[in-house]
Amino acid sequence: MVPMTRFRSPLRRRRPLVTGALALTGALTLAACGSSDSDAGSADSGKTHTVKTAMGDVEVPVSPRRVVVLDTAELDSAITLGVKPVGSTHVEAESGFLGYLPKDEVDGIKDVGEMMNPNMEAIAALEPDLILTSKIRHAAKYDQLKKIAPTVMTETTGYPWKENFQVHADAMGKQAEAEKVVADYEAHTKKVTEAIGGPAKAERTEVNVIRFIEGADIRLYGDQSYIATILKDVGLGRAPISAKAKDGFSYDLSPEKIDLADTDVIFQSTYGDPKKAKETQTVGSSLWKNMKAVKSGNVHTVDDELWIQGIGYTAAEKILDEMQKDLTEKK
Repeated sequence: MVPMTRFRSPLRRRRPLVTGALALTGALTLAACGSSDSDAGSADSGKTHTVKTAMGDVEVPVSPRRVVVLDTAELDSAITLGVKPVGSTHVEAESGFLGYLPKDEVDGIKDVGEMMNPNMEAIAALEPDLILTSKIRHAAKYDQLKKIAPTVMTETTGYPWKENFQVHADAMGKQAEAEKVVADYEAHTKKVTEAIGGPAKAERTEVNVIRFIEGADIRLYGDQSYIATILKDVGLGRAPISAKAKDGFSYDLSPEKIDLADTDVIFQSTYGDPKKAKETQTVGSSLWKNMKAVKSGNVHTVDDELWIQGIGYTAAEKILDEMQKDLTEKK
């Protein structure tokens, strides 16, 4: 899978937190003391179990109580499983935590820096007993992170979100809750399939998902992406061009070739300023206006944070609701 980080186009960035080496060393020492087995506040008095991770086997508390998450997928997993992290990174945009997450469930979570540059001192000061992230995001910081707390890394993010969710559930001691989440999701996908006319009609309905990105080409998502897995679970068809996606992840388009994305239904999102993302230019063109999906009223604008950035079951449940509404509304 193509690393998702190479495709993220930064918007306004927050001013990075300035930390000193001495302060970080002190914070790491404090965290090490705070997370010892002798600490009365440690989870289950120091009992641990082994979690298989991208960095090898890691011993984590049986019932971690102070979880820090360093990416949006991990935050979605925690919230989905009823765990409020003590700390989380924010995305590149000024909005911070993704807006689709229930406000009362993210209120009080400490911001520990921008996703690709987490603040180690801020993380250590929270005295976590578990850190969740992925190798593709923070492999270079693994040695620092594991000195603060047991750190569970999946190999990557995005496409293998279901497998990653199981790793997160194992690490947080929430396997039983995870089983229910998966069962509810599977039931929901079947409900959406039936609502849009059943499996045969769903398969005949070809769908593309495109994203306008500030500072980059227009992206058409291939089958090796988070959103494509949800389309597949509903049983929706894919336009042939999706098979041309690089490494299965995405196929880049210019405004002058946007008609290559034409199909029965298009879901579109925008990351950044619409003008700088070439959205304004594209949707105003004759190529766009003459596309089948546009003429039939089957182009649906969706929230980028939810459909593209969320990467988890809480996001997926909301996407399914929107997908059903968009595909069943009368034209």
